[in-house]
Amino acid sequence: MPLKLEIGDKITTKKPHPCGSHSFEIMRVGMDFVIKCEKCEKEIWIPRVKIEKRIKEIYRNGEKLPKA
Repeated sequence: MPLKLEIGDKITTKKPHPCGSHSFEIMRVGMDFVIKCEKCEKEIWIPRVKIEKRIKEIYRNGEKLPKA
């Protein structure tokens, strides 16, 4: 079952972006996701399968959501 992720959600990942940041904002959802690094503002296209494995925490409207 895929995670319920929405545009505007903030996520933290297990692996950092090359700039050193672990936090990203979701810009587009679907089979491929577009996430934006919160430190350097680089946008990254990533398949749903990969992003779901890398997510550590999900935040919506400032509240932490369960990953399941």
